[in-house]
Amino acid sequence: MKLKTILEGLVCSGYTSDEEINFITDDSRKVKPGCLFVCIKGAKFDGHSVARKAIEDGAAAVVVQRDMGIDRQIVFENTRSAYSLLCSAFFGNPAEKLDMVGVTGTNGKTTTCFILKEIFDLAGHKTGLLGTVKNMVCDKEYPAALTTPDPYELFSLLAEMVEAGCEYCFMEVSSQALDQRRVDAIHFRAAVFTNLTQDHLDYHGSFENYKAAKKSLFSKTDIAIVNYDDPECGYILDGLDCRRITYSALKDESSYSAKNIRLRSDSVEYELVGDGIIGRVHFGVPGRFSVYNSMAAAVCAKELGVDFSAVLDNIAQCRGVKGRMEVVPTGTDYTVIIDYAHTPDGLKNVLTSLRETVQGRIICLFGCGGDRDRTKRPIMGQIVSEYADIPVVTSDNPRTENPDLIIEDILEGMGSGRKYVEANRKKATALALSKAKAGDVVVLAGKGHEDYQILGTEKIHYDEREVVREILKI
Repeated sequence: MKLKTILEGLVCSGYTSDEEINFITDDSRKVKPGCLFVCIKGAKFDGHSVARKAIEDGAAAVVVQRDMGIDRQIVFENTRSAYSLLCSAFFGNPAEKLDMVGVTGTNGKTTTCFILKEIFDLAGHKTGLLGTVKNMVCDKEYPAALTTPDPYELFSLLAEMVEAGCEYCFMEVSSQALDQRRVDAIHFRAAVFTNLTQDHLDYHGSFENYKAAKKSLFSKTDIAIVNYDDPECGYILDGLDCRRITYSALKDESSYSAKNIRLRSDSVEYELVGDGIIGRVHFGVPGRFSVYNSMAAAVCAKELGVDFSAVLDNIAQCRGVKGRMEVVPTGTDYTVIIDYAHTPDGLKNVLTSLRETVQGRIICLFGCGGDRDRTKRPIMGQIVSEYADIPVVTSDNPRTENPDLIIEDILEGMGSGRKYVEANRKKATALALSKAKAGDVVVLAGKGHEDYQILGTEKIHYDEREVVREILKI
């Protein structure tokens, strides 16, 4: 696409030409002849420092947010936002040809998006999905490196969805993506807020910054669908000029509410009540949080025009999501569950939900990621001490931190109660399984869908399902 065409309608100044652009990147290592290099100032590296070199390496032009004194510079007020806008234009503004649905919150984004996709697929629509576990164009799957992709990959995937005839795209929108303005070129038909608890403070610096990033999604949507039971509901809704819809499992004053909730060992059931409508929801994933995830998806689908009876029928057919309360077939008289819970609230949700249905003991194996928010480590330790019968403390993705020091931070919140400590995750899993008796549940928390561990700067293969099968020799 010609540079002049890409820049058409965008607020910028400087260089323009009919030169053909074949690629856009913010990674200086990917600069190649004919590309457009976007200079972004990050926490550790400022792309502006290599702007001249990018031109020397063949870049057609560089995008900057200050005058660099370079002939082929294009100046934008904010290059992070520019990167989104430029990639969108390069791929023909595909988001404008789709009904975009964004889901944000600390927990529940992945499951809510998967339920939405299944509801709409079963209703006869072609859909795409972008998220933590994988990206999908109809039934075609791609691996996901980030919860919300880099703008070039993001708009490339959206363009493929348009080409495939998709009508809707359901995407997880992370706080980092919002802060980094990866979705600036997207206007959403609907945006869903699941919940907000402590996470990513290593990136955002404070909870106030974190929730402000989440709220920014709702300034660019036609419909805001918000969890009325979350303490931050009022903050999210305040000042919005779009249509506002709420859902609740506790209060009648919300737009939609869940009544007569039944929590079973393998599912949840409840009546979904709205203005003039009522219907029975059955969702085949256990846990109280499954009420909220399924309700968020059901309300969103209903507000987007799916027939209410079809919403109910289609949710009942929804499959679970890999790594979200995933039961591992073991042939044992106890149950093994893999879950992605890696935040205080996520762990508490899983353990309290299991406590409501499990007859035996709960054995919980967990760790905390390295090079991430240290303040949540003792909190997670305290939660597992309180809600699990047998805590097993181990490693998650230690990255460049010493695993033993991460564990020390966790143990600060655990008191003197019974617990087991083993930094080697495979050995810790064997230990957890060896403690299980008939009727118990072993929760392997933190890895979920991931099939790797990050040790130092190296990503090694580590699939929890394979580990369990190897230990149990099945």
